[in-house]
Amino acid sequence: MRQPIDIEALCAERGLRITEQRRIIARVLSESEDHPDVEELHKRASALDAGISIATVYRTVRLFEEAGILDRHDFGDGRARYEAAPEAHHDHMIDVETGKVIEFVDPELEALQRVIAERLGFRLVDHRMELFGVRLGREGTDPDT
Repeated sequence: MRQPIDIEALCAERGLRITEQRRIIARVLSESEDHPDVEELHKRASALDAGISIATVYRTVRLFEEAGILDRHDFGDGRARYEAAPEAHHDHMIDVETGKVIEFVDPELEALQRVIAERLGFRLVDHRMELFGVRLGREGTDPDT
């Protein structure tokens, strides 16, 4: 399980003005163990403050992303999904049948990526890996059965 990241504290460190609605959105993001999209963030935030509009969530997410506080992901479902920018690197495995996202770190894979970059004449400075798969044993089965 991922360690919670205090998004409100990151906003303060980066000099962002924190309104009460931003504070609520930051709290919802900090407490999220998944990778919610804007609609899900709005649902969770508006449960705490019915006055938070979807436009406010969109603006806040964009502000947090531009400040390097949030990472945006496209997990192939047509929705931008978000997570607090992690302190430690990790990759993602996406179950294409359920949409579940599993975070993982693999030292061998990290080393291989550096080797490949060097072989191509580069020093790796950053990367993202998103793997898409079907759980073994479920291939060719009807998910409704």
